[in-house]
Amino acid sequence: MKATDLCSWIGANRSNSRSYCEDEQQRQGHKDKLSWIDQLRSRPLTMIGKPGRGFTLIELVITVAIVGILAMTAMPMIEMTARRQKETELRTALREIRTGIDAYRRAIDEGKLEKKIDESGYPHRLEELANGVENIQDPNKGKLYFLRRLPRDPFFPDPEAPAASTWGKRSYASPPDQPLEGADVFDVYSLTKGNGLNGVPYREW
Repeated sequence: MKATDLCSWIGANRSNSRSYCEDEQQRQGHKDKLSWIDQLRSRPLTMIGKPGRGFTLIELVITVAIVGILAMTAMPMIEMTARRQKETELRTALREIRTGIDAYRRAIDEGKLEKKIDESGYPHRLEELANGVENIQDPNKGKLYFLRRLPRDPFFPDPEAPAASTWGKRSYASPPDQPLEGADVFDVYSLTKGNGLNGVPYREW
């Protein structure tokens, strides 16, 4: 006979049935509490207070290896992009300086700048293109400027060096295959060793 049926039978036949049933209900509640504690103890520790699973050592090693491979793959591309950017700057700088030298020579031909008989008509120093030269045709003795500023060789290693010293200079009297400095500046070239991405040595650009 179940406890609930027994309580009903006793309630109908005994005056102290309420006390018996209350005791029975307390014992049943105690059993339920013990059963819940046993179930809690049987659970794995990882299920208590841990909403999720962390990374294992193998997973971390694989992740680090993948990141390293991606970095090694991207590094040559970054270096190539930086080199291509410098080559673009080098072409632009050479074009600006050579344009300034040609403009100086035209000013000589137009009689705006002083020139001695034994001079070639090219600037004595590279800095004159940006510093300016006196216009002998101007009554106010104003200057003619052929560059807003003197660009640097982007490949030159020393960022503190003056812009003029970052370039190789060829005088009018020296041959193109053996450029040497002299009394004037007929052309400039890069002092950087090696070849460009186009296969042409930087010195010959």
